[in-house]
Amino acid sequence: MAESETPLRVSSARRAFLVLFALVALAKLLVAWRLPLFVDEAFYWQEGRHLAPAYSDLPGLTAWLARLGVELGGHSKLALRLPFLLLSMWVPWLVVRITAREFGARDGWIAGTLALLLPLAGSLGLLALPDAAMAVATLLCVDAGAKLLRNVDAASSLELALGLAMGALSHYRFIAVIGVGFVALLLLADGRRVLRDVRVWTAIAFGAAAWAPLVAWNFDNADAGLRFQLVDRHPWSFHLDGILFIAIQALLVTPVLFAAMVTAARRGLGESEPPRRYFAWLGALVVLGFFFLGFFADTERVSFHWPLPGYLALLPLVPMVVSRWSKPGRVLLWATSGAGLALVLGYYIAVSMPALRAHAAAEKWYPSNFAGWRDLSMAVDDALADMPPGTRVVADNFKIGAELGFAMDDPRILVLDHPLNHRHGRAPQLRLWGLETAGRADWGDAPVLLVVGASEVRYRELLAHFHGLCGKVGPLPPPRVLNVDHGRQRFLLFALEGRPDAGAACTAPAMAWLERPASGAVASGTLEVSGWAFKDGVGLERVELLLDGRPVGKLDYGLRNTGVAAYWGISNDPRHPMVGFEGRVDLSGVQAGRHWLGLRLHGADGSVEDWSEQPLDVAH
Repeated sequence: MAESETPLRVSSARRAFLVLFALVALAKLLVAWRLPLFVDEAFYWQEGRHLAPAYSDLPGLTAWLARLGVELGGHSKLALRLPFLLLSMWVPWLVVRITAREFGARDGWIAGTLALLLPLAGSLGLLALPDAAMAVATLLCVDAGAKLLRNVDAASSLELALGLAMGALSHYRFIAVIGVGFVALLLLADGRRVLRDVRVWTAIAFGAAAWAPLVAWNFDNADAGLRFQLVDRHPWSFHLDGILFIAIQALLVTPVLFAAMVTAARRGLGESEPPRRYFAWLGALVVLGFFFLGFFADTERVSFHWPLPGYLALLPLVPMVVSRWSKPGRVLLWATSGAGLALVLGYYIAVSMPALRAHAAAEKWYPSNFAGWRDLSMAVDDALADMPPGTRVVADNFKIGAELGFAMDDPRILVLDHPLNHRHGRAPQLRLWGLETAGRADWGDAPVLLVVGASEVRYRELLAHFHGLCGKVGPLPPPRVLNVDHGRQRFLLFALEGRPDAGAACTAPAMAWLERPASGAVASGTLEVSGWAFKDGVGLERVELLLDGRPVGKLDYGLRNTGVAAYWGISNDPRHPMVGFEGRVDLSGVQAGRHWLGLRLHGADGSVEDWSEQPLDVAH
């Protein structure tokens, strides 16, 4: 028996794994209970309430698991996430089993512990997303492939079939795992032997059959899902953002563990045992493949988690590398890996705290897809209380429709056509459900509460978006404004009752801009303020300056500014070009520190709209 495999050392590694597994599982359960619902989770819940073999954005498994969670656990965030949490807890145990068979029991427990600490793997299941199921599917295929390289049998072929089918039902992205796995087998003599066995091809055929619902959906819908995943969401032109891949992945995996995986891949390729070379080829090709893809693929949406299957394949090789390191090197590995997982969990804890979200409103990392949904659902309830019975809620984009749907337990909220619906591949699904509405032409005279996400549209496109809404519903009445986290999330609620005047000009929410001071400016003494504001259709009567939500002075509104009308060419505010404002505020009585500067816009139609706030640091 090798020194590293003595009963005492094996028992110590096992105990460390079990203690950490229990701690991580408890931490994830608590975070999943507190964490606000993420936008994609809400849409998968909505898909689960419209059960189907496949959907426009994904195969069916994620929606089925979401439905299973709420059916068994009730209508709550934690119940929705519970199936994904349970799947994620299977991941480290699979790593333990694979590694222990190939390298020994102690290395198995060490690899499983690293799987718990690897931030991308350790945080799986916190959200009801397809990655947990895809990680399990990857490891089932890795395990089956390694066993088949030693001996082809029915049990291993069955495991391969299960992994392939589970992956096919999880995500389009699993095609990369299948392709790389096939190439890895072809690169090995024993792998080519495996591919000549009819039992293996029976398993492959079973896995291929699991793609049938997705293929059928695309066949029936002009390849809309496939085009979105492979064409529409990617620029497919070279860009240099891909060069950041290595730095980003090293941080996400944690630098020392990333270095260990690189070393493990290099050494694994030189091993004599076919399963070990298989792990190295599979892991290296997946990671390098996504690195290359990063120079051509989508940069707008999150993609940092894509290489996770490659890291999972490399994990069994890492204990062999780490065992040769000095004690300080091993301590550094465990310390940085633990810190990485703690930072990821800490981020989700921060996202769960309204005060911290509000403090981060001006930061680039502000978690907009987690923020504001509870406040919005409460505002919608308040607005509905003031409207006639039977008023229908209509959302202007799929995010609002799904989040309000979950909050109100109503998967049938109508949604207007919106660029977001197309950008995220959800427009075809909304049409299939009959939830995409053209506007007032579909509603007749029925009362409607229209909920608009103003912060979901680029500012330079916002006025055109408002005019587009006018085209669908008529002139917009004064909105009920909901500014969440100083307006970083901004919602407008419009009570629409009766048919509007078809020939009336577009009346839209107010638009504004603070030219002085700049966001995040440091000020003391007397603060000079200037900017512009307008409101299409009716114009503004006056503008007030707000500090931390309280009026601190009336601004001189109605100054000449010809550039505003020239930039916003479609604006019909009757006061153009007299839409500028300026004023001064004495800060001598204001406490030093971070404050929030905003505007209150008073329309000629009696509307009062608070504009988004920007940070101001007061110094004395």
